Amino acid sequence: MGSEMIGAIGLALLLVLMVLRVPVALTMLIVGVVGFAQVISWGAAIAQLKTVPVEVLSNYSFSAVPMFILMGVLAAHSGMAGKLFHSTRVICGGWKGGLAIAAVGSCGIFSAISGSSLATASTMTRVALPEMERYGYHRGLATGALAAGGTLGIMIPPSIALLIYAILTEQSVGDMFMAGLVPGLMGLVMYSLTVTVVMRVRPSLAVAGEPTAWQEKLASLSGLIPFFAVFLVMILGIYFGAFTPTEGASVGAFATLLYALVKGMRGAELWRSVQETLALSAVVFFMLVGAEMLGYFISVSRISFSITDFLYGMELSPMVVVLCILLLYFVLGMFMDAIAMLVITVPVVFPIIQSLGIDPVWFGIITVLTVELGLITPPVGMNVFVIKAMAPHVGLGEIFRGVAPFIVSDFLRLALLIAFPVLTTLFLL
Repeated sequence: MGSEMIGAIGLALLLVLMVLRVPVALTMLIVGVVGFAQVISWGAAIAQLKTVPVEVLSNYSFSAVPMFILMGVLAAHSGMAGKLFHSTRVICGGWKGGLAIAAVGSCGIFSAISGSSLATASTMTRVALPEMERYGYHRGLATGALAAGGTLGIMIPPSIALLIYAILTEQSVGDMFMAGLVPGLMGLVMYSLTVTVVMRVRPSLAVAGEPTAWQEKLASLSGLIPFFAVFLVMILGIYFGAFTPTEGASVGAFATLLYALVKGMRGAELWRSVQETLALSAVVFFMLVGAEMLGYFISVSRISFSITDFLYGMELSPMVVVLCILLLYFVLGMFMDAIAMLVITVPVVFPIIQSLGIDPVWFGIITVLTVELGLITPPVGMNVFVIKAMAPHVGLGEIFRGVAPFIVSDFLRLALLIAFPVLTTLFLL
């Protein structure tokens, strides 16, 4: 049996195991080890199994991941999120659907130091949903805005998804973060406009908030200062080379820790934050180890080269190939976690992208945006299930109906980024 056939069988087995609900990280590890053994030898596969975890866990670039996770956890537990929502609520006071717009804005700003969509969605739901329900917001609109707003965490830098894509494809992390800035801000603006449009079409879904004076709006900006301070120090420091992404993540985590200590976070709460960070980091690193093993198998099986040759034989234009890959991501996003999708598929599709001469930074941004769509599309929609867990009294169908207009908004944003690649390269040197 040829190596390409073994590679194809391995990928098919990968899908079967995931359908059987075997954990994604374990699935990648099993297929990677067994497939590598079939192509090379069991001795070589066992040797890889001994060295790959050490390589991943000792990789300096990956050490930024737990720092970004720690930042988000500390921000959630220290009261920063609550103060943030209060500030955005005051700023949007008096607007029709103002609380929903405030929730979206809070998600976008919180994600600027969280880096995780799921963390953003769960934290802001805990803070904002009770307030929106108290003011009589339709539960579908409220939860839909929070589910969609939570997806901004995967795009607005610093983003764990962009970081992992950059490391897997050997791109500049700083370039990926800066490329994600405009698409992330576009998402924030377009989601807010979506709420406004929904209010025009169905004004009964929400009421106008309590009007606030301009003096109150200006005073409330103080609640945004901690977020913007941490965000600007990290992003500008990384962009201008003052420190590496890992150092930037450490600076951001330290600044967030100082804020938490000033606000009174002590022993038990700090320990709980560390435990949560360790648990989330362990999940991510287990997936990265599995992805590395799978990547070695894909490499030696040469399945990605066979796919490339097949596409060349079909004489498809590069844009058609990109659209086919994005369609694959959209379908996978209905069933899989965002990070899992990236670590499984990037080793397969990236050689194809390189061979076609497509800008890897632009491709990374539109890929992550498509993955982001998967977080709110049925039947899985990880953000939707997170919000369901936080608000068990709201039905899944209600949340999916509420998030539907935001899915349309995301498709429009994706179309704009594909049509105008300059939107992703605007801030690149």
